[in-house]
Amino acid sequence: MSSTPHPSYAQILRRHASERASAPALTFGEHTWSFGQLHEFSSRMGQALQAKGVEEGDRVALLTKNCAECFELMFACNKIGAILAGLNWRLSSHEIAAIVSDAAPKVLVVSAEEEPLLAHLPAEVAAQIHIVRLGAEYDALRASAPAQDPGHEGQPNEVALLLYTSGTTGLPKGVMITNEGISYTERLGEAWGMGTHSVNLVAMPMFHIGGCGYGTSTMTRGGHTVLLREVNPAVIVSCISRHRVTHLFLVPTVVQSLLQVDGVSQADLSSLELLMYGAAPMGDVLLRKAMAMLRCRFIQAYGMTETSGTVSVLPPEDHEPEGPRSRLLNSVGRAYPWVQLRVVDPTSLSDVAPNQVGELWIKSRMVMKGYWHQPKETALALIDGEWLRTGDAAYLDEEGYIFLFDRFKDMIISGGENIYPAEIENVLNGHPSVREVAVIGVPHEKWGETPRAVIVLRPNQTATPEELIAFTRERLAHYKCPSSVVFADALPRNASGKLLKRELRRLQTDLRSGDAQ
Repeated sequence: MSSTPHPSYAQILRRHASERASAPALTFGEHTWSFGQLHEFSSRMGQALQAKGVEEGDRVALLTKNCAECFELMFACNKIGAILAGLNWRLSSHEIAAIVSDAAPKVLVVSAEEEPLLAHLPAEVAAQIHIVRLGAEYDALRASAPAQDPGHEGQPNEVALLLYTSGTTGLPKGVMITNEGISYTERLGEAWGMGTHSVNLVAMPMFHIGGCGYGTSTMTRGGHTVLLREVNPAVIVSCISRHRVTHLFLVPTVVQSLLQVDGVSQADLSSLELLMYGAAPMGDVLLRKAMAMLRCRFIQAYGMTETSGTVSVLPPEDHEPEGPRSRLLNSVGRAYPWVQLRVVDPTSLSDVAPNQVGELWIKSRMVMKGYWHQPKETALALIDGEWLRTGDAAYLDEEGYIFLFDRFKDMIISGGENIYPAEIENVLNGHPSVREVAVIGVPHEKWGETPRAVIVLRPNQTATPEELIAFTRERLAHYKCPSSVVFADALPRNASGKLLKRELRRLQTDLRSGDAQ
């Protein structure tokens, strides 16, 4: 570990470039950059950004699918005290315009593929931005600058990243992540067994904390990072064998798709040491299948953009499919030593007893500085400026294990009973005909709200709404079971694989109805 208590990304790269300049740091496509090359390129780009007028605290926005320049710009901005703002390329041009207007970057780096998303930038906003296109223009800008390290050290409370939340529950908010917050990535990498021998496959989008946060974990430990342009399960399987990947993070939906890749059971996945999953509930049914197929250690991770990444894990030793502790497969584990937890009644704001559901609150130096330009939202989210209200419904057992139920905003209240969609989804994932499922609340004349299951069937499989409802009634209390089932060809998700339930509700009229009588 570094002697610096809270090293910035820039300081970590400087150390590795000094100690192991020729070691591979980053592979993208057919090209590999050593730590020395990544240090040089990011220093040149830092100098180039300064030449464009970027100063400490200014924003540099990036709009592209994953590419090597994502890491280069992250380090370049950190070397000059600028803030890198990752933009979600899955958004509409109107949403991009709103976010860019909010972030007000001095420089915006964009790929040719994503440049049309800038079409609705207000003229007065666009006039204040230097737009740099990836490719020849970007390369020429970098080459025009000296290789000297700009030398900015960075204070712990200085904002390094501005990441906009996915918008699953409302308009995106800019989360301010500090140098101190991201410095824990190095400590997390150590906890996950990462070192100079490690090869980490990064497929999550770099505008997401699962990309730029987890994505730097092995790099901070001096290991090799293999970056994919976007999530592709078949390519992931191929890369594990080709690059002898040791570590991998995926959301549960991608894990599910990975298990369905042709030839995965014959692929050489023997190098894989650890698969980390998180960002959404997986359910024990899918988890058991993944453990049997991939035959590596598993870690369930819990964290969010507002916590700069992972704050709790269910470690490999707690992944026991059989026996008295198999219940822990439904847990996201226990908090790291540098994280404090509370479970709070969202109405009274008092702590609840063990095994009682409330809202999960988190206190840690990893927690965000606040929401960009939104002091009221920040005050609502950060109680006393310390405790983060996650919005997640959960309970803690007597051993401190966290059991998530669902977002409070997604909770269904039917006839006065609280129903958590994740519980129903986990059961339906065990039906042999079900490929994917999402449960939402729909209006009901008598009960106010009732669960509806949206099902994507496996290829060449059939099931009726009545059959699926009966399947849940054998396994859950009847009041929890869906009263209707509809079928869809696919579920709406963002680039990180997270289910967009708000969008799913909007799409209800387009689904092929199969309501049970």
